[in-house]
Amino acid sequence: MGEKIWDFKKGKVADFLEFFNELMSIKLFSIGESSLTIGLLLTLIFSVVALFVLSEWARRLLVNRVLKRYKIERGTRQSVGTIVKYVIVIAGLFSILQTNGIDLSAFGILAGALGVGIGFGLQNITNNFISGLIILFEQPIKIGDRIEVGEINGDVIKISARSTTVVTNDNISVIIPNSQFIDSQVINWSHNDRKVRFNFIVGVSYKEDPAQVKEILMAVADANENVLKTPAPDVLFDDFDDSSLNFILRVWTSEYVNKPRVLKSQLYFEIFKRFSEENIEIPFPQRDIHIISGPEKLNN
Repeated sequence: MGEKIWDFKKGKVADFLEFFNELMSIKLFSIGESSLTIGLLLTLIFSVVALFVLSEWARRLLVNRVLKRYKIERGTRQSVGTIVKYVIVIAGLFSILQTNGIDLSAFGILAGALGVGIGFGLQNITNNFISGLIILFEQPIKIGDRIEVGEINGDVIKISARSTTVVTNDNISVIIPNSQFIDSQVINWSHNDRKVRFNFIVGVSYKEDPAQVKEILMAVADANENVLKTPAPDVLFDDFDDSSLNFILRVWTSEYVNKPRVLKSQLYFEIFKRFSEENIEIPFPQRDIHIISGPEKLNN
């Protein structure tokens, strides 16, 4: 009795495996000399998903473990990691297709059709993709840089194949096509390092002593913890304006590269306070008008 049950179950399993094999062997369509079956399609899908997961894991390992040991800048590490990921994906796709017997020569027709498509409607996508590769290799901008392109001012948080993501001080993410960084003028505030000098104009009345004004401005800059001591701040006597003597307070900072107005506000608050304590007048536009009567002038 037991042997009959076992033979029955064994027969059912064999029937199921035969049905499964037939299902997986169903031909969907042909690619060149190769036939795409359901089983092959599922294998390709699984392999491609595994490839992308593996490439992302390799990128993170390279960026966060390997390159980090050599004290390479974060932006450079991210660029190298992204390039390595692209190489793994491209090489892996060709390997998967060849391993599964896909006739790659059939993709010649597809490549020709793609070329025609690029010529008519994919110029921008191709331009942005190539621009993204140029950015990754030449690194005019890197992740973590403070940049200004057009009217957008913010920090680079992501560089992908087609676009770059920039976050402004208002925490707004702006997606910028990569071609803009190649075709347009880009200001990179932290390309070499994150030390930046800002110039703040301060005007005082003509009756004030320039030496005293300079002393106060230097004291305010030295007292601010966000102003670097090296390079040291300095003050320039800039101009004899219509209503004021204009000075330029020049300070270096690394903490407020992305928030110059905040640093300016801190300094101006303290400058106003010190000027009030020292009775230094901050001028306002004024004009002296002399009125001469016409008839009286003729009589004289």
